[in-house]
This record gives sequence, C-alpha cells and structure tokens, in this order.
Amino acid sequence: MAWHQPKDIGSRPVAILGGGVLGRRIACTWAFASYNVHVRDPSSEQRLECMQYVDQNLAVYMRKTSSTTVGKVQVFQELRQPLLLDVWLIIEAIPEKLQLKIDSFARLEQLAPQDCILATNSSSFKSSEMLDKVSQETKRRILSMQYYMPPKTMVVELMTDGFTDDDIFPILVARLKETGAFPYVARKESTGLIFNRLWAAVEQEVLTILSEGVSVPEEIDDIWQEIFLKGKIHPCRTMDEVGLDTVAFIEKHYIAERGLSSKHTVDYLKVNYIDQGKLGNKCTAGGLYVVGKPGPVVKSPTLLVFDLGLAAPEPSATTGQVLQLHLNGSEPKPLVTGQAMLNGIDVDRSIGRMFWTAMGVPGAPDGAVYSAKTDGTDTAVVVAPGVVNTPKQLCLDTQHQQVYFCDREGCAVYRCAYDGSELQAIVKRDQADCDVMSWRVGIAVFPSRGKFYWTQKGPSKGGKGRIFCADISGPVGNSRSDITCILDNLPEPIDLHIDEKNDKLYWTDRGEIPHDNSLNSISLNAAGLAVKDSTLGPRPQILCRRFKEAIGLALDSENGGVFVTDLGGFVYCYDIASGQKHVVYENEHRAFTGIVLV
Repeated sequence: MAWHQPKDIGSRPVAILGGGVLGRRIACTWAFASYNVHVRDPSSEQRLECMQYVDQNLAVYMRKTSSTTVGKVQVFQELRQPLLLDVWLIIEAIPEKLQLKIDSFARLEQLAPQDCILATNSSSFKSSEMLDKVSQETKRRILSMQYYMPPKTMVVELMTDGFTDDDIFPILVARLKETGAFPYVARKESTGLIFNRLWAAVEQEVLTILSEGVSVPEEIDDIWQEIFLKGKIHPCRTMDEVGLDTVAFIEKHYIAERGLSSKHTVDYLKVNYIDQGKLGNKCTAGGLYVVGKPGPVVKSPTLLVFDLGLAAPEPSATTGQVLQLHLNGSEPKPLVTGQAMLNGIDVDRSIGRMFWTAMGVPGAPDGAVYSAKTDGTDTAVVVAPGVVNTPKQLCLDTQHQQVYFCDREGCAVYRCAYDGSELQAIVKRDQADCDVMSWRVGIAVFPSRGKFYWTQKGPSKGGKGRIFCADISGPVGNSRSDITCILDNLPEPIDLHIDEKNDKLYWTDRGEIPHDNSLNSISLNAAGLAVKDSTLGPRPQILCRRFKEAIGLALDSENGGVFVTDLGGFVYCYDIASGQKHVVYENEHRAFTGIVLV
C-alpha cells in the first residue's frame, strides 16, 4: 500500500522511543508546541527522570514556540499500544546499536499506523542501514531526523534513507518550525548529515594540533571565541571574501605537505568555480555565493523604510524620514524628512507613487496621510492633519486606486481615494466605547477574495490580540454584520501583509516571552478565512522570532522572502524556503516602522 500524508496531524500524538538525555528534550520540543507526546523507555529510572525534566523545564521550551497550550507527555514501558495509538510521527532515540535499531523499525512497521512517519535520531548510522527488515513501502516513510541538544541548540537536520517520499520533508519542516526548531534538509545521503561532518573536520584538526604540540586547549578555545563567535565568521562567506583562487592555493600546500587527495577541494574549486571565473567577492561573477547576494535572497530589491527619529542622538517626534535602502551595504538615502511619527507605507508601482501615514505628535489627534513620487518629490496631502487621530498601517487597492488605513485611537478602519476624496470609516466603534481592545493597527486588502483584514492588538504584550476580516463591498460604519474574527488570543499582532498568489496572511507580533517578537503566517481558504487544523481551529505558524519590537513587513514574492523592520534599528529578511532570517541593515540610531518594496 502506498504511503499517504498523515491526516489531522495537529490532533495526533508524537512518539519518542527513548527517554534519555536527548529523548526527553525532543519530547519537550513537541509538547510545548501543543502536541501530545508518548515516550517509551524500558527503564523506570529513565521514565521518572523524563517526567521530572518535562516538569522542570516548562518556561525554557515555551520561549521557543508561539503556542499558548502545552501538550500532555506520557511515559510507557512497553513498545505496544496505547503507546503508538494514532501517532503520526515516531522518533527513535535509543542506544546507538545498529541491530537494535533495525529490530525497532521492524516492530514499528507492524505496530504503528500505516501513514506514520518513522525517523531515527542516530548520528552514527544512516537510516538506510536500518531497513533490513522492513518492506519497500515502509522504506518510503523512514528518514533520519538529527537533533542536537535542545533547547540550547534547536537545529534539526533531515535526510533521506534513499527511498523517503519527497512529500515528507516539507511536512516535517513546517511542523518542526512550530516547535521552534531550525530545520535543514540534506540533499543526499551522507554519514553525519551536515553539521556532524563539518564538526568532524574541526575535531580532527584540533586533535592534530594538540597531538603535535602546536597549541593547548585553552588557546584553541580562545581563538575560536574571538574569530568565529565574536567575529561571526561564516565558512563559505569567508572563502568568498578571501578569494577561491587563494583558497585553492592554500589547499594545494596542505595537500602536498600531507599527501592528501585534491578531488574534493582543489579539483572541485577549479572545475566548478575558478575555471568559470568565479573567484568570490573580488569579481563580478561571484563565487560560492551569487555576487551581491545579502543572504538567501538572490536579487536585491530597493526598499523604502520609515525611521521614526526617536533613536537619533537628538531624538524628536517630528524628524521622521522616508528612507530609500539598497541592499549593497550603502547607507539609506532620505527621500522625505521632517515627518511626525511615520508608520505605514505602500506603493502603487503603476503610477510611481508612494502613500504613507504620519501618526502626528503623541497626545494630539493630528494624524495625516500623504503621498509623493517614489523619489520623494511631488508631495501631496491625502488626509489633512487632524481629520483622523492616529493613523497606523496603510495599504493600497491599486485596482480601484483606494487607500486603506487603520486609526488606532480612533478605533476605526478608513478608506479613501488616492486624492483623499470619499473618505469614510468603513469599520468604526463609537468613541465612548473605544478602548485598547478596539485599537485598530494593521491593515491588508485581498481584492480577489473581496476581503480586507485588520489587527486589534489589545493591551501591550497582553495575549488578547485579534485579527478580523470583513467584505470590501459590505456596509460601512459601526453596524456591520459581516465582521469575522479569524484569529484571537494572539500576543500582540501589529502589521499585516497578504500573499494573494499563495492565499497566505503574514503578520508581525510584538508579544512578550515566551511568545515574543515574531513573524507569523496562516493559510487562507477560498472564502478568505483562516484554514482550520482539524478540531483545533486555526493554527498560525510562527516563522521566526527574536525581533526587537517588530513592526513593518513586506513580501518579496520574486525572491521568496519577507522583509521585517523593528524599533531596534534593524531590517531583516526572512527566507521562506530555508526558514532563516538575516539582518540586511542595522543602525542603533534609527527606529524603523513601515517598509515596502519599490
């Protein structure tokens, strides 16, 4: 029987074979992402220590996930039901004895559900070495899943057994991210997967240095600390900086001195890079990285970002700037200056104009909306100061040339034409009933689904945030009957962005630990509502965390990235494919809010 993707994953347990030092940690990662976890260990001592570890480490693992609920961890002595009842994933973390693992997978084939994914955490053996007693069909749902030492290290590496169904990897990558892990997929079978092979080379050289009397452990660790940890040295980027021709020259010397093979070093560089003129940063052809590549994103779009001016050496609420930012290491260029508390921005590329909100001086109801050409010229007032209170995020319906924006203290969502005419509060709460729970902040429009969305962030870091939607063509004002709350009990949702092509909603969230600053997403169905996960309801996915008061976001569909700004003076890019974020610009004297791609 062919393997089929497990259904109702969110409501089914995860099983861990082995409750030892690593097994209990793996169990915690899944439990604190709301999954029920069954741990099997024949040792009563290990079972007891497993449960004690779970109870004592609640806060640590909760910081790694966005979940507000904790799954139940149960321990079992025998490898039989109810341990494996309805589980969708089994991870073996038993002693590194190959025959024991072979026999375990044979038993799992007989006992586990036929759609259950079977994984080994072995670092010594490839999963392909454990297939002797399983059928050809079962081989398609077996793989390697290498954890390191959660919660300190949340990297998880996945690798095929040579037969693993390709559909398993995106499923596990998505679910692992829910646990706060950083998943990586090895592109082919490799003893040691990725990092262990890298570490093996380091380990070998360290031991050789020690055995030859070249240095001592303390000095080696100090050098590592200064160069690699403090200096944030990355091996592939460093080779590009040095120059691949220089790297090859150095390697030739080692090869000659030690009698090594040149096949996987000098020969590899020569054929794939040097002979093609790809020498690294010193040339326009690039090297291991594509030239000019700031990270996972291949091309470098031009960004417009807002600096509030509040982090400047002489901070002021009226010195905000619209900045043009190129991702080439240069400083951003001011396009518009002297703005009062800039917040939301969007661009209509078809007419070459940008629109933005200025919240005004704190404490005064003097917010405004402006527009200008994308080079900062031809500035125009769209909504004059004082007409609205505190305008926040802004987005455009370019098809109908309409501006949508939220008014926080005004507890309203507004819409108007590009020239400011036809201004109307399409969602509004009576001012007498307006409180922090009614503050509207983020806004997004989904014209092809006929919906618009907004956030009501609730108390600061209060866990009472909500995301709503309503019909674009629906009634306006405070008596609408078409408003739907699609997500609630969020830490503190801020800005929104719709990926219309992929029916996905993204948002930033400024919640406190353990649900701290994050970029999140959820899939939308044909009705424009959040996709539900079985009986658990809508299940948002936390994509990355650890921002410094996240605010703005902008989707880079062409390159598969999401740019995020924060008040700490950072602009980040989150790579959707790899699940990693990196800093593309930072300046401690800036505080960023809105962002858009030009």
